Amino acid sequence: MAVSANVVAPGSYGGIDDVVIVGGGLAGLFCALKLSPRPVTILAAAPIGQGASSSWAQGGIAAAMSEGDTFEKHLADTLVAGAGIVDAKIARLAVSEAPDRIHDLLDYGVPFDRDLEGHLLLSREAAHSERRIVRVKGDMAGRAIMEALIATVRATPSIRVMEGYVVEDLVREGKVVTGVIARPDAGLSTHLIAFPARSVVLCSGGIGHLYSVTTNPAEARGQGLGMAARAGAVVADPEFVQFHPTAIDIGRDPAPLATEALRGDGAWLINKAGDRFMTAIHADAELAPRDVVARGVFAEVKAGRGAFLDCRKAVGKHFPEAFPTVYASCIAAGIDPVTQPIPVVPAVHYHMGGLMVDADGRTSLDGLWAAGEVTSSGLHGANRLASNSLLEAVVFAARIAESIKSISPQAGLYAWPKDAGENDELVTQEDSAALKRLRQIMTSDVGVIRDQKGLAHAVREILKLEKENPRLRFANIIASAKLMAVAAYDRLESRGGHFRADYAAPEEAFRHRTFLTLKDAEVRARDIAG
Repeated sequence: MAVSANVVAPGSYGGIDDVVIVGGGLAGLFCALKLSPRPVTILAAAPIGQGASSSWAQGGIAAAMSEGDTFEKHLADTLVAGAGIVDAKIARLAVSEAPDRIHDLLDYGVPFDRDLEGHLLLSREAAHSERRIVRVKGDMAGRAIMEALIATVRATPSIRVMEGYVVEDLVREGKVVTGVIARPDAGLSTHLIAFPARSVVLCSGGIGHLYSVTTNPAEARGQGLGMAARAGAVVADPEFVQFHPTAIDIGRDPAPLATEALRGDGAWLINKAGDRFMTAIHADAELAPRDVVARGVFAEVKAGRGAFLDCRKAVGKHFPEAFPTVYASCIAAGIDPVTQPIPVVPAVHYHMGGLMVDADGRTSLDGLWAAGEVTSSGLHGANRLASNSLLEAVVFAARIAESIKSISPQAGLYAWPKDAGENDELVTQEDSAALKRLRQIMTSDVGVIRDQKGLAHAVREILKLEKENPRLRFANIIASAKLMAVAAYDRLESRGGHFRADYAAPEEAFRHRTFLTLKDAEVRARDIAG
């Protein structure tokens, strides 16, 4: 968009930013640190770390770093989990750079678990053939990683953190992105601020909050994806959504997570009768790929038999120390996981789709890079392998930093004013009626199990909501939902995280990734709606 009259320049500092990073999660902070000492501005809707899914990640980061493990094994597991549409070159790149990124995080102060001899302790998660998950205190990896990076970022003079700024649009000249438009005060302000930039890096997170049951924070509403799609960026694989099979079913929004590592350590999935239902569904039972386990749990819940994660034998009395985050969530809800099975339900956890990016994190728009869950690099294919998400974030954040350095002359180092743009009075807005309705539609019609009738209904309702709610921020949100529903309607098969009850098997004709623009999706939406 061109900068309109009601948009003001950030007069407190003036000029053009060297690099603007949208989002204060793992990808954004890691990229900023890798760009140092270049001047970087981070714009975040919430205090950095608080509105990011990265902080809630329990499992850890996948990296082939143990004796007997290899990049080839990690690659093979990634290809299998991705159900035939992983970009093998991208996956090989990511797994081969994983150990270096782990060492970067160690240098930034991340306290990964170690044994008595100082070696990294590695655990196993679903669909991994080896123990290769680098963790912190069992289930606290995301929080510990973010705490270390936040401390390092705040101590880096070349990085300015501006919290409480909701980015609503990209500034572009033709196909070149030249900055962003943000609304301050957590999006409550009546005025907008333009941030011109030589380079923009979008690290705005996923789409989980488009669904009624999710493990993602409220900020994960697909606004970054929709914003870039509205600017003309190509989107890849939006139909592929991963449902975590074991969100703790205690009525909280977001739903707390019972980490995959519990099943990796031997926990069972049972129903009310105490039967292990996954043994009849897949040879790997509880350690089957997440989409398989999610559908198994969904079927038990829908049939009224309920689903529970039984950790009594596998973890037992060690639960409080081994998995403190899960334990605290259970105890707060009146459940003692040492002696009681944990009620679970599938919840939207991760979006394999997003902005199409290349090996250096470049989108189809010049001047715009992207990393993290807002992207689709091809690493995950149709179904993300456990703990490959944090890996993707740091690998591509580092590659983006190198890409920007290679094409843009070195900018001078200067210190930003102390707490230049921080806002300590951030307000969390409750969902609007329109967003609540959208979340219901996405859950019922674009959820764990889909079919043509439900998807067509979703498209019609999305178009209706779009017409009734023309505001810019909702336009970004609804654009993401539209892309997802249309792509799911057009994929006449079941593959990975996309399951069609009316096309329950994978089809060779659909063994390819999806690429489309918002204009493509709008044309198809009108056709589908009739």
